[in-house]
Amino acid sequence: MPSQKSSLPIASDVSQAAQAAAIAAPSAPPKATAAPVAKEPKRQRGIARVARLLDAGASVFAEQGYKAATMTEIAARAGAPIGSLYQFFPNKDVLADALVARYGEHVTAALDKIREQAAEMDGAGLADRLLDVFVAHSAERSLALSLLDARWEQPGVRPGVLRESLRRHIAECLATWRPNLGDDERQAMAVVLLQAMKSLAQLHEEKRYPGKTEALAQWRGWVRRYLGDF
Repeated sequence: MPSQKSSLPIASDVSQAAQAAAIAAPSAPPKATAAPVAKEPKRQRGIARVARLLDAGASVFAEQGYKAATMTEIAARAGAPIGSLYQFFPNKDVLADALVARYGEHVTAALDKIREQAAEMDGAGLADRLLDVFVAHSAERSLALSLLDARWEQPGVRPGVLRESLRRHIAECLATWRPNLGDDERQAMAVVLLQAMKSLAQLHEEKRYPGKTEALAQWRGWVRRYLGDF
C-alpha cells in the first residue's frame, strides 16, 4: 500500500511559514501616551490650595523665568509639600499651561462683563472699557506671554488659541453694541481692536519715557474716534 503524504508541513516548513507571516504582518503602532493634565480640585479646600499653588508658580516664574524655575521652589513658595504640587500639576509645563489658562479666563470674564453692558455705551465708553482690560491685567498678561514664548517650540503650546478666543469675545461685545454690524465687519473690527488693546498695554508696561503720558492719551483718543465712526 503506497504511503500517504502528510498534509501537515514538517517542522522546518512551520518555522519558515511563521517567519514569513511575521515579516508580512504590519507591526502594531505604538500606543500614544496621554499628555499629563492638571487635576481639577473638587472641594473648596482643594480649590484654595490650587489657587495658592498657582499664585506661587506665577511669582517664581516672574522672578526666575520659566527655565530656571523649579517645582521645588514653587512648592516652598506656596508653603505646600512637593507631593501636593505634583498631585495637581504633574510637571512644570502643566503648571505653566494652567497659568496661561487662568489669565485667559480672567480676561474673557472681563470682556463678558463689557458685553453685558455694551448696548448702553457710546463709542468712547466702549473704547475705554476695552483698552482697560489688558492694562488691568498687565502683570498677568506679561507672565502669560513669557510662558508661551519660552515654550513656543513644544508640542501642544498654541498661543493662537488664546488670541482667537479674545477676538471672539471682542466680536461678541461689538454684536451687542451695534447689532446692525455685518459679521465680516465685526470680525475685522475685533482684529483691529485686539491689536489696539495689545499696543496700548505694551506702551503702558514700558518704563517711563519722554512723552509717555501724551502717547497713551493719543492712542486712547485714536481708538475712541475709531469706534465713534460706527
